[in-house]
Amino acid sequence: DVVKFDFDASPIMRIAVSGDRDPRELTEIARKRIKEDIETLSGVGSVTIIGGEERAVQVYVDTDKLDAYNLSIGQVRRALAAQNIEVPGGRIDQGSRELVLRTMGRLPKVEDFNDLIVGRLGERPVMLRDIATVVNGSEEARSYADLDGHPAVTLEVRKQSGSNSVAVVEHVKKRLLELQELIPPDIHYEIVKDTSRFIVKSIDEAKFHLFLGAILVALSTLLFMGDLRSTLIAAIAIPTSIVSTFTALWVLGFTINNLTLMGLILSVGIVIDDAVVVLENIYRRIEEKGERPFEAAINGTREIGLAVMATTLSLVVIFLPIAFMSGRTGRFFNEFGITTAVAILFSMLISFTLTPMLCSRFLKVKKDHKSAKDRAFYRFIDRGYGWALEFSLKHRWVIVLAAILTVYATGPLFRAVGKDFLPRDDQSEFEITVQTPEGYTLERSTQAIQELARRVGALRGVKHTLVTIGDTTGLVGAGEGDVTTGAIYVRMKELEERKFTQFDVMADARRILAEYPDLRTSVQAVNLFGGGGQRMSDFEFDLVGPEIEKLEEYSNAIMAEMRKTPGFVDVDSTLALRKPEIRVNIDRKKAADLGIRVEDVAGTLRTLVGGEPVTKYKEADEQYDVWLRASLLNRDDPKAIYNLAVARPNGELVRLSNLVTL
Repeated sequence: DVVKFDFDASPIMRIAVSGDRDPRELTEIARKRIKEDIETLSGVGSVTIIGGEERAVQVYVDTDKLDAYNLSIGQVRRALAAQNIEVPGGRIDQGSRELVLRTMGRLPKVEDFNDLIVGRLGERPVMLRDIATVVNGSEEARSYADLDGHPAVTLEVRKQSGSNSVAVVEHVKKRLLELQELIPPDIHYEIVKDTSRFIVKSIDEAKFHLFLGAILVALSTLLFMGDLRSTLIAAIAIPTSIVSTFTALWVLGFTINNLTLMGLILSVGIVIDDAVVVLENIYRRIEEKGERPFEAAINGTREIGLAVMATTLSLVVIFLPIAFMSGRTGRFFNEFGITTAVAILFSMLISFTLTPMLCSRFLKVKKDHKSAKDRAFYRFIDRGYGWALEFSLKHRWVIVLAAILTVYATGPLFRAVGKDFLPRDDQSEFEITVQTPEGYTLERSTQAIQELARRVGALRGVKHTLVTIGDTTGLVGAGEGDVTTGAIYVRMKELEERKFTQFDVMADARRILAEYPDLRTSVQAVNLFGGGGQRMSDFEFDLVGPEIEKLEEYSNAIMAEMRKTPGFVDVDSTLALRKPEIRVNIDRKKAADLGIRVEDVAGTLRTLVGGEPVTKYKEADEQYDVWLRASLLNRDDPKAIYNLAVARPNGELVRLSNLVTL
């Protein structure tokens, strides 16, 4: 399969629905009252149910009775499909009007399946009740979910590609509050995972630093200029440059996110530079040459314009190429580079237009005004700067040598600093992926992972643990999916409510997992770019070769050494032994002599052992699958496979023990 990778494919919300109800009833309420409703909201792409038990009609065939009535499973399958249908039969014209003809062949009640005729024994009809048991039950469970040890149905909400995560989550939360009145009082929901929570907090933090940076830059300017009017004229360049940048972001289709805000925060200290340089030159002409503010604004801007333009464009050529980097890094920093470059260009435009205009109208120099050179603070800086300048000019080779050493020291220092793709943020949540040994049933996997979740839930700072087992993509069919993979989502107290970090608790969890060597586990931050339960690795090493046995030997040796090396955690291999299986080998010569095809054997086993939906049961406006398979006693042991029968073309039954070996 080839699947397109999309950052938007990961769930943005996980809603755990719990209550003191039958699992099938709880699933029905979660599906009809919540899932189908929020799927219609703007921006919601899909909602996947995990851990639910979907209603279905199960027909369990007693193969001994099937043989006694000389019926094949194929006859039963065809009878169910052919005698439970509702199809249109065309139109009847009655002059000026027409009527639609419909054949009403669906069974109205589950109990009516018992009376369905599936064959004949002589003159006597054989009904389904004679050979099978009909159960109004559920599909075979291939997933499981629980919240803090209590069984639950988990709804994973995915957004439409390109839609805003925060807006979609807000819509869903608002709708959930409205749905609370329609949900039975004993049914509760808990929003366990909410990706917008971290997005909103990080953006609020970035906005705070944006305002704080602007204020500090203005105060720094006031400290050196010593004039409130001059400071305000220069500081106006900050909001005007940033607000002007919003126009470019809107035209380019960008949003206010962490990367665009980071670009704006970085540009706060840069956008004021041009305005300060132009303003200082205008101020100097007024103070030293006695020009009128209007003339000084024109002459001062013209005099310094080329230098300001050179300074600004030198910064643009640094940040703009970041927007055109290739690969995954380029996808991340495209908006950052463009935002910073646009803000700097707007600052140049403002320094050539708005700043001179404000200077010509509002800048005044008092006769008794003390310049910056007259202030004690500046005299201290001036003396220090003068001494450094004098030393540098008298010892030129020392300065040149120091500059060369600084440049060459960049290489070793760069290698000494740790490198990472994204910073490790304490998001008050992490995830434990678990893979149980191949061949584990859903019940056994559930027991093992529940025990882990119970112990992890007792760790410091943990508020909730959400266990999910089985497929979480929603792409597999009913009765399918791996039940040996699962995940424990751990939600912690907020950062301000604790004195320890998320990574301390993750280390505690690893110590617990070390006591379960038969489980393949990984403790990691929540994967923002994929579904839950997928393993993320900081380091991957690929082994390629013609013999899987040798690759296993080498990989085990490498992992053993890595586990001895400090710093490595969650060392594992993707190599997984195939799921234990029973292979059915057909004697083709015998089968051909009896007129039996390989397809007949495979189809019989698929229906009797694996089970398959053969028709639909309709109740009100809902349809449910009708599954056909052998009863558990006829398929719970490999030896029972030999006793199953396949039909010859003349209807005679032949036991598989005469045709196959297991």
